[in-house]
Amino acid sequence: MLIYIFYFFIAIVAVQLFYYLGVFGKFAFAKPQHVKPKNLPVSVIVCAKNEEENVKKYIPLLAQQDYPDFEIVLIDDASSDETLEVFEEFEKEFSNIRLVKVENNEAFWGNKKYALTLGIKAAKKDYLLFTDADCFPSSKDWITSMTSQFTMNKTIVLGYGGYEKVERSFLNKIIRFETILTAIQYFSWAKMGLPYMGVGRNLAYKKEEFFNVNGFIDHIQIRSGDDDLFINQAANKTNTTISYTPESFTYSEPKKTYKEWFTQKRRHISTAEHYKFFDKMQLGLFFLSQLFFFILVIILLAFQFQWIAVLAILATRYTVVWIVIGCSAGKLKEKDIKIWFPVVEIALILTQINIFITNIFSKPVYWK
Repeated sequence: MLIYIFYFFIAIVAVQLFYYLGVFGKFAFAKPQHVKPKNLPVSVIVCAKNEEENVKKYIPLLAQQDYPDFEIVLIDDASSDETLEVFEEFEKEFSNIRLVKVENNEAFWGNKKYALTLGIKAAKKDYLLFTDADCFPSSKDWITSMTSQFTMNKTIVLGYGGYEKVERSFLNKIIRFETILTAIQYFSWAKMGLPYMGVGRNLAYKKEEFFNVNGFIDHIQIRSGDDDLFINQAANKTNTTISYTPESFTYSEPKKTYKEWFTQKRRHISTAEHYKFFDKMQLGLFFLSQLFFFILVIILLAFQFQWIAVLAILATRYTVVWIVIGCSAGKLKEKDIKIWFPVVEIALILTQINIFITNIFSKPVYWK
C-alpha cells in the first residue's frame, strides 16, 4: 500500500513542478519591463460605497498623477455615510473629476456591477483604468506605466494590486503571500496566452472591450466578479497583456483581523466557481496538488517509507518553489515574503480548506 502512496507522491510533485517551472516560471523569469509613455486618453474609475475616510486620503493621490490626458470618474454607489459629500467637494476642487451618483435600483440593489456600468458609460475617454476606493498608486507615474502596455492589439492590461506591509504581523504575511501567489498565477497564465482573471484594484482596458461582451450582463446577478469574471469572459491571448513595473503597482490597507480577511477570501473563492471550465480545472488541480503534497509527506515520513527518497524529493520541490516565489516576489517588491514562504504556505492551505468547507454551508456576504 505504501508503495502506491509513494508513487502517487511522485506524481503530485511532478504536477507541482509543472506548475512552478512550466507555468509560473513564465513570470518569475521574465525580463524587466520598460515603460514607453503612450499618452492615451484615460478615464480612471473609482466606485465607492461608504468609503468616506478612504476617499479623503486616496482620491487626491489620483488627482496628482503626472499624466497629460486623464479624468477621474468617481461613482458613489448610494452611500449612507458622507462619501457623496466628499466626492462633491473633490468635483469642485479638481476640473478633471466627473461624479456619478447612483441611487438604489430595485432590480440591482447593492450590485457594484450596476454602479460600475453607469460610471463606464459616463466616462469620456477611450481607455479605462480601474482601482478601488481603498487603494492608492505606488507612484505619480501609475497611469503612465499601466497605459504604456497598451498596443493596437493588447487592449486589456492586468496590473498588480498589493497590500501594505505591517511589521510584526503574521496575518499580514499570509495576506501578502496569498496576494503574490494569486498575481503569479494570473500573470503567468496571461503570458502563456490563457488569461483568466485580474484584480479590480489595478486593471485597465479599452472601453470597447466592455461593450464587446455586453458589459457585465452575463453575470450581473452574481454580486462579485466585476473584475475577474469580466476578464474571464473578455480576455484572450490576442487582446491581453500584463504590467509589472514597480511604478504601475497599487496598494491597499490589509485586513486587520483574520475574520475580516477570511470573509473577504470567501467572496473571492466563491466567484471562481463561475470561471470557464479549463480555468476552474487548472486552479483546482493546483490546490489539490498542494494539499496532497503535505498529506502524503506526513504519511510517508510517519511510516519512514523510503524516507531518504522522500526527503530528497521534498528538498527538490522546496528549492524550485522557493526560487520561483523568490524571483516573482522580487519583481513585485515583496522580497521579505520568501523568508516566510514555507510557514505561510501551510497557513494559507489550511485557510483555503476552511473557506471551501464554510462556503458549502453558508453563502458569503458581498458588496456593502
